[in-house]
Amino acid sequence: MNHDHGMEGMAPTSQSTNATSGMMHHHKMMHMTFFWGNNAEILFSRWPGRHGAGMYALALMFIFVLAFLVEWLSHCRLIKPGSSDNVSAGVKQTVLYAIRAGLAYLVMLAVMSFNGGVFLIAVAGHTLGFLLFGSRVFEKKTQVPFDGKTFDLPPMSC
Repeated sequence: MNHDHGMEGMAPTSQSTNATSGMMHHHKMMHMTFFWGNNAEILFSRWPGRHGAGMYALALMFIFVLAFLVEWLSHCRLIKPGSSDNVSAGVKQTVLYAIRAGLAYLVMLAVMSFNGGVFLIAVAGHTLGFLLFGSRVFEKKTQVPFDGKTFDLPPMSC
C-alpha cells in the first residue's frame, strides 16, 4: 500500500515558510548513518564545518583528549585515602564524577555527528586512556589500599 499520496520522488525540503509570518526557516538534514569526510559539524553549529581539514583535525584532537580524560578520571586516585574529613572528600568525589559524566556526554554527542573519523578517534582516545590508566600494562606491584578501593570513581556504566 502506497502512503505517499502522490509525493513519490519528492526530496525533503530544506526550507519552509511560516504561514503566519511569512518568514523562511532553514532546516538542516542530520546524518542518520555514518559518513566519511571533513565537512562535519561536531558539538557546535558550523564547527568545524567547511573550514577545511585543519579545523577538522583540531576537532578530532579535541574529541581524542575528551575521551582520554574520561578514562583518566575513571582510573585516577586524586583523593588521598585515609582522609578524616568525609564531607570534603565526598564533595571532591562528587565534583570529579560530575566532570567525568559531562566529558563522557560531550564525547557521546560528538559521536552522534555520525562522522566516521569522530567515532574512530573517540574509540582511540578511550582505548589509549584505558591502556595507560586502567590496564595492567604499566601496573606496579602495589598493596591494596586499606579501604579496598583502587580508584576515586566507580567504573562507567552504559
